[in-house]
Amino acid sequence: MKNQLTRRDFLKIGALGLTSLAFRPAYDFAELEDSDSLARVAIKSVSVHSQPDDQSTIKFQRYRDEIVNIYYEVISDKSPKYNPLWYRVWGGYIHCANVQRVHVKLNNNPSRLSEGQQAIEVTVPYTQSYLHRQEGVWEELYRLYYGTIHWAVGIVEGPDGEPWFRIKDHLLFFDSLDYYIPAKHARLIPIEETIPISSEIDPDVKWIEVSLSNQELTAFELDKVVLKTKISSGLDYQPVGEIAWNTPTGDFHIQSKMPSTHMGGGQLINDPEAYILPGVAWVSFFEPENGVAFHGTHWHQNFGMPMSHGCINMKTEEALWLYRWSTPVCDMTKMETIGYGTRVHIY
Repeated sequence: MKNQLTRRDFLKIGALGLTSLAFRPAYDFAELEDSDSLARVAIKSVSVHSQPDDQSTIKFQRYRDEIVNIYYEVISDKSPKYNPLWYRVWGGYIHCANVQRVHVKLNNNPSRLSEGQQAIEVTVPYTQSYLHRQEGVWEELYRLYYGTIHWAVGIVEGPDGEPWFRIKDHLLFFDSLDYYIPAKHARLIPIEETIPISSEIDPDVKWIEVSLSNQELTAFELDKVVLKTKISSGLDYQPVGEIAWNTPTGDFHIQSKMPSTHMGGGQLINDPEAYILPGVAWVSFFEPENGVAFHGTHWHQNFGMPMSHGCINMKTEEALWLYRWSTPVCDMTKMETIGYGTRVHIY
């Protein structure tokens, strides 16, 4: 969901949670660049089991942001039918639900950006971002994860003497709160990867249906199914003083699109355990007043089970497909495109 923070909120929290640290060189994962069998632990810890069965012996734990090598995949009949996938790793098996498949791609450093802002995608398991609010002081901020999308507004010389992207975050209002990552850790997104799909089809005959009971999304062109996939909708939970996490039911239209948005809390803290999600990818809001959207997901693979605060979590590549296929057509030079778009029915 969208998080609405005021300038006063940021004045209150701006001085909290950050420590001015001596810069630590970024970990490049260079030794893993040729591997196509990597996963990142996406929660505080996951259990390594002796068998692909959550009732089997737990041998040890792997912890948040550890990178594991996957030997092969296993479909287990001892797991829920909606998500029976396990990974064989060193020492045993881990279920896929709370890890992210990742790759390592180090990029050639661009010499310049086009005017305005350009969308970039993180291409390493994670990269550490830094604030740079005074000369010679670099303060650790968020970890940015593989597949997340961000807005680059400049290239500067980083603390290691290499090119770094300057990132604009739409929740952080002031230029002094722009943050920075090594340019080799992200790629510029080519415009051809975001051009509309099926643009020749009358947009009035495109529509999206979401079954909450089946945790399933289906996209139609007239009566033809063009996408059918598992999703994760909102949890059945009512936090005190907040909007319920259930995904709303009824008829909607996509009304706002953002290639990238900052979800969760907007606190300026370097805390991987906090509910802070900068760079959520390919976001299509159908209830923008409460920030409910279709979007990519880099923090779990447990599709088929409710997991969210109300949004429709999707595989990132499928969220991009939906983003390109649906209307309004996104302007990739803007942080947000607004329009009355594709019909959505949720039941």
